[in-house]
Formats: sequence, C-alpha cells, structure tokens
Amino acid sequence: MVKRITIALVVGFIVWTVLWLGSDALLTVIPTFNPRIEADGTITNIPTNYLIIKLVLSVIFSIIAGLIAATISKETTKAPLVLGVALLIVGIFFQLGNWDLLPFWYHLTFLIFLLPATLFGGKLRSFREVRQ
Repeated sequence: MVKRITIALVVGFIVWTVLWLGSDALLTVIPTFNPRIEADGTITNIPTNYLIIKLVLSVIFSIIAGLIAATISKETTKAPLVLGVALLIVGIFFQLGNWDLLPFWYHLTFLIFLLPATLFGGKLRSFREVRQ
C-alpha cells in the first residue's frame, strides 16, 4: 500500500508539473498574455485574465492529478491527500519566491484550491466506480 501511494504521489506530481509548465509555455506565446519584463528583472503588466486562467488551470490540473493518484493507488483519500499536501508545500515555496511579482489575491487563491481540488480528483475515482 505504501509503495502504491508513493508511486501515485510521484506520478501525480509529475503530471501536475508537466501540465502546469506546458500550459505556461502555451499561454506565453499569446501576445495579450505576455507580461513585460523590465531591465531590472521585475515583471509588470500582468493581465488579470491571464492570472484567472492560470488559477482555473491549476484547479483543473489538481483534479486530474488527484484522479491519477487515486487510480494508481486504488484508494480515493490517502494518495490524493498526500499529493495535495506535497503540491501545497511546493506551491507555498514558489508563491513566496514570487510574492512581489504577483498580487496577493492570486497567491492566496492558488494555494487555497490546491488541496481541495486534488482531493476532489481522488473522489472522482469513487464516482466512476459507482457508475460502472
């Protein structure tokens, strides 16, 4: 059981990260979403709609990662919970690193939804089992 949860955690974390980085790469090629980077390295002109899209994507990716973790571990609570906590810890680290670059509401919303969305993804597996 511990081995499955560990594998589920690693795979779920990798999936979330790949989706996040991939979406970031895709969004930055859209001219209206390109923030301006100043000579001193500060970022300005970050469109609010870009931040909202990133928050929505974060929730979607967390749900997907939670579902994958639950599917691999064959368990709907423990693996998504461990994954959600891991995503939250890493998320806090990255949000603190970018604290001055983005508005407070973005940081707070991003962090608040990580764990519940991942747990919801895990619960989706049990909904799927009931329907079959």
